[in-house]
Amino acid sequence: MGFLHFLAKIISAAFVVLTISQLARAETYPARPISLVVGFSAGGPSDTIARILAERMRQSIGQPIIVENVTGASGSMAVGRVVHAAPDGYTVNLGFLGTHVINAAVYKLPYDPLNDLEPVSLVATNPILIVSRKNLPANNLNELVVWLKAHPSQATHGAGGVGTPAHVAGELFQQMTGTKFQFVPYRGAAPAMQDLVAGQIDLMFDQFANALPQVRAGTIKVYAVTAKERSALAADLPTVDEAGLPGLYVDVWHALWVPKGTPREIISKLNSAVVAALSDPRVRQRFGEIGQEIPSRDRQTPESLGAYQRAEIEKWWPIVRAANIKVD
Repeated sequence: MGFLHFLAKIISAAFVVLTISQLARAETYPARPISLVVGFSAGGPSDTIARILAERMRQSIGQPIIVENVTGASGSMAVGRVVHAAPDGYTVNLGFLGTHVINAAVYKLPYDPLNDLEPVSLVATNPILIVSRKNLPANNLNELVVWLKAHPSQATHGAGGVGTPAHVAGELFQQMTGTKFQFVPYRGAAPAMQDLVAGQIDLMFDQFANALPQVRAGTIKVYAVTAKERSALAADLPTVDEAGLPGLYVDVWHALWVPKGTPREIISKLNSAVVAALSDPRVRQRFGEIGQEIPSRDRQTPESLGAYQRAEIEKWWPIVRAANIKVD
């Protein structure tokens, strides 16, 4: 009994030391700057969101948050960088629907975006607008579907690359409406929008932030917002439910993740900093200026983001595979 009692005391002491060590690590975190890894170049939507967040989160974290642009493979290089980083809270990834859902169905990735990362928080949502060239005959969504069916495989749909959310949104539209049109990939959404304004292509399923300025300028037509509710940024535009195509929901959301195994206390500190940032009036104003909406407080938890990412994978992977969208 003496030996067992001695062994139990050693195990108990080791547990206490481990617990104190973990608590101390969480209490002192962060002790140096944090890298916020973004998969796209400076100036784009993801980079802009990251820089707005980093500036405000610094106030809560007490350390600089440095945006690191790691481009390549539609954002997959950046995600891989974070997957293989130390799980200590000093390397954080800002990704979106494309990088953390669609890419895994399009590319052969050396990591699992769902199981190799820990969710921190959803940070922004951005529905898609269904738009067309200004002189396309259809004036509402039902007329657009009728026109497309009358011109099978003749209409052209532009998007900023193969396997992008805009591309996949067009595939979902075709599946739901029984229409067929040609996909035209571009090197980015901006040149695709330029061709839509010029009448060189017929359709786009573009992010709210990109398409709305052209809608307001009257250079393109808009048919619906791919959301359940009207956007506070453009309350005059109908939802897909109101326009006659219920259920066509596409949201180009952004969120934060850290490497698998990051301590819960550290994730909690990061999440608290995000929540504080998203409640800041200045951040909310700046997000609104770039067409981003802030999710409700209940959607800003790690658990909510994890559940949402799983639901989005279950929704989008079958659509991508049915359309045979692949990038080698």
